[in-house]
Amino acid sequence: MWRVTINCSADDWRIQGTAFKELATKYPASLLSSKKMHGDERRIMEYQIENVSDAEDFTEACLTIPGFTAMFESL
Repeated sequence: MWRVTINCSADDWRIQGTAFKELATKYPASLLSSKKMHGDERRIMEYQIENVSDAEDFTEACLTIPGFTAMFESL
């Protein structure tokens, strides 16, 4: 299993949040957590994915959204 962690600023979430949500539905990922940080209101989302290829693809797709960063690691 793999965990994909995605980060973005509050401004980027307001602008690109809908695009991210649409993108996330295209992958066999289960949402583990979604946090809105106090203070700067940046977002941190974690998803679980079974297949490493899907985790890589999801990570790369997230990086195409302006202002979003993503990484994956083994669980």
